[in-house]
Amino acid sequence: MADPFLSFAGVESGQRVLDVGCGTGIITLALAQRGCTAVGVDASEAYLAGARYRRSHPAIIYEHGDAQSLAHATASFDASVSLLAIDVIPEPEKAEAEMRRVTRPGGAVACGSVTGVIEPTLQAAETRRSAERPTSDLTAYDLYLRALSLTHTWEEGSTIAALDLLIRAVERDPHYGPALGLAAFCHYILHVNGWTNDPELNQCAGVDLCRQVLRVTSDDPRALRWTAQTLAYFGEDIGAAIELIDRALALNPSFADAYVTSGTLRLWVGQPELAIDHFETSLRLSPHTRRACTPLIGMGHFFAQRFEEAAAMLLRSVQERPGWAPTYRFLAACYAHMGRLDEARETIERLKAVTPVVVPNAMHWRIPEHRELFLSGLRLATGETK
Repeated sequence: MADPFLSFAGVESGQRVLDVGCGTGIITLALAQRGCTAVGVDASEAYLAGARYRRSHPAIIYEHGDAQSLAHATASFDASVSLLAIDVIPEPEKAEAEMRRVTRPGGAVACGSVTGVIEPTLQAAETRRSAERPTSDLTAYDLYLRALSLTHTWEEGSTIAALDLLIRAVERDPHYGPALGLAAFCHYILHVNGWTNDPELNQCAGVDLCRQVLRVTSDDPRALRWTAQTLAYFGEDIGAAIELIDRALALNPSFADAYVTSGTLRLWVGQPELAIDHFETSLRLSPHTRRACTPLIGMGHFFAQRFEEAAAMLLRSVQERPGWAPTYRFLAACYAHMGRLDEARETIERLKAVTPVVVPNAMHWRIPEHRELFLSGLRLATGETK
């Protein structure tokens, strides 16, 4: 677990790194073995004694301290990390603020929670188990897991295949809320990317599946998350959708994917700063949401008219997810508003390779000024005057 986490955080050899809530020193030692100078801080003398005994290293200093009030100078570390400790800190937002304070500008601050790390790992293991089972012996859960794995590719063919698996799952169990919810979400994916020949029929199917979800479950965070986003996207009451995602988070406060949806809905109602905060919360809970959060943070910066920051995030996203149409649309609009029309037109050409729908109706962006900012940028990028 240590190496993937530190790779995600971008920790490099030669850096001075603080490990907050170091416990018995597993991450701290991994830092030293990467060539870092590491300081491990923990509130438990017993843990520190174990760390000093089992995981001592010339490049490590272990210190007793409070994560919410660190005894280090501002900007005194190249990076600060905390894995599996943030859940047990009484006021994690204070610990996060302290980690940011002691880290130099531009340095990485990375946290991983118990739920954020373990839940995706267990799910991945279950998906592998399902993939190894004979196709003649698939349960609704197996079908759902295979579909879930396919949706993570964010590609047209995979999404269509996932929807087929989910239809089969629901045929086996018509009351299986997560399968119904993910099927609805597949219709959202197809629509937002312009991957459907009949958008109206696709929308009706998605909304109908959402209504089935609400008839069979009110306490499954996964089903509620997909239902909230799909209903809001297809023009249903967004206030009710926000209530659904808030309920999902009340049921599971460490559900990183639900924070992605929560931030998305806040973007759609014109609250980019709150949306970005929710995306950053998701990333703190689980690094697995990075590919989803990166373009959405870029969109948040776009609507806040921080076009340089938006372009940087969106460009990173198209490199990570080259088949996702909304990112190209926003990047093209961003370049157009920055006056970089050649790059905007080049992005439009790349968009056309992904989808035939270049300029969508964008009605899920509920604030007219935000919608016009987006669409006017796209029109500039495409050379349209209206």
